[in-house]
Amino acid sequence: MLTVLGRSQAACDRVTRRNLLQAGGAGLLGLNLPKLLQAEAELTPAKPRAKSVIFLFLFGGPSQLETFDMKPDAPSKIRGPFRPIESRTPGLRISEHLSKTAQVSDKFCVIKTMTHGYNDHSGAGHYIQTGHRWQIPIGGGFSATSKDWPSLGSVVEYLSQHSPGGVSRRLPNYVCLPNWLGALQEKGQYRRPGQYGGWLGSGFDPLTTDIQKRDLNDNPFWRDCSDEELGFEIQGLVKQRHLTLDRLDRRTSLLEQFDQQLQSVAGRRAVRDHDQFKQRALALVTSEQARSAFDIGREAASLRDRYGRHLYGQSCLMARRLVEAGVRFVTVHYDCVDGYSWDSHRSSQHLERHLIPTFDQALAALLTDLDERGLLDETLVVALGEMGRTPQANAKWGRGHWSTLFPAVLAGAGVRGGMIYGETDRDAGYPIENPVSPEDLAATIYGALGIDPALRLPDRQGRPVDIVQGGRVLEEIFG
Repeated sequence: MLTVLGRSQAACDRVTRRNLLQAGGAGLLGLNLPKLLQAEAELTPAKPRAKSVIFLFLFGGPSQLETFDMKPDAPSKIRGPFRPIESRTPGLRISEHLSKTAQVSDKFCVIKTMTHGYNDHSGAGHYIQTGHRWQIPIGGGFSATSKDWPSLGSVVEYLSQHSPGGVSRRLPNYVCLPNWLGALQEKGQYRRPGQYGGWLGSGFDPLTTDIQKRDLNDNPFWRDCSDEELGFEIQGLVKQRHLTLDRLDRRTSLLEQFDQQLQSVAGRRAVRDHDQFKQRALALVTSEQARSAFDIGREAASLRDRYGRHLYGQSCLMARRLVEAGVRFVTVHYDCVDGYSWDSHRSSQHLERHLIPTFDQALAALLTDLDERGLLDETLVVALGEMGRTPQANAKWGRGHWSTLFPAVLAGAGVRGGMIYGETDRDAGYPIENPVSPEDLAATIYGALGIDPALRLPDRQGRPVDIVQGGRVLEEIFG
């Protein structure tokens, strides 16, 4: 008999990953911590449902009552100004401004019952993108720190880089489009938490593209953009037209000499991060595969029109290009450029005129495009915000923050299309059946990628830390 944390278990019982790690951590298997982490990494992973994830993050908090959880029978002060329309999913009351999405609802599942208790944008955004609650820095603030939890994409990047040949790949494993979250916001640039490597190290931050707006009042997410604007340049890489490969090789040699001296000083994590950045940057600037993947001009004009020539639509098209090229995790931010957008406190006008129609066009085009290319079966698409909106609106149909209930859309990688998961009360205020936490969502995404949610990674002190704490894979939504 083997007893782990007070539980007796016969030797013929199935030994779980958690059992093995607990026994190893107690020294029962003769493993020290480094060997323990190595043993964990080498355990046979689950068979993945998905090769890649496209994570559509609608920052600011879209209203559940104006999108996927309409309540036309609720009192007039709650139900909202938009009317519901039929979709291909029985019982799904969807907004009239999601008409294209309604026609492809047989390809996705709506989770109505996302819920958590973090009613702040930065904290909630971190929670959704990492599966962990954010520890607000002393004095508050909106920006990411090195102590934050790593994003889902950063964990994917970490595991990919630690696999054979992972660091020398010609494409990154984690990309954020079209900018880092907060880059285009009107009231100053924020480095919103949740999208970075956090305590894993900056070497596992996403590769981020850089697209500028015209002026402080411009919102490129919902207006047509020129090809000159849609360069999707890589953030941090300066274009040097006359830098030949021969000169690049000589420059690389000098860098290697410098690195040898640097690494002789200490083997600190910062040094390793620097080395990873250098290898990734060199791989990108010398890779025809990378240049091709980021060239959206290679797409047919008719397909680009289908997605919409606005920045959001073109970013979703770029996400499809990247997963098709082999990128494992692509986040597309629909940012709160004007300090308002999805954070619709004032009225519903932006929702009606700009936000919902551009999201509708891009999401429907993305799902159809992936399906037509045979990529939907191996790509998990996730679309949601960090919170919902208050059931009771103001006189102009603006709504406040409401993290207690909000929807998510999941498609592809075996997710059952035409499905509604969870049920909400009559006012779309609270879940009454099958509540889903950010931990559950994280576990489901990891599970789809074949990553065991019980996996642990070393923190900055080398201590093993769970990538998800308490979440479960939503097996019910898979066919």
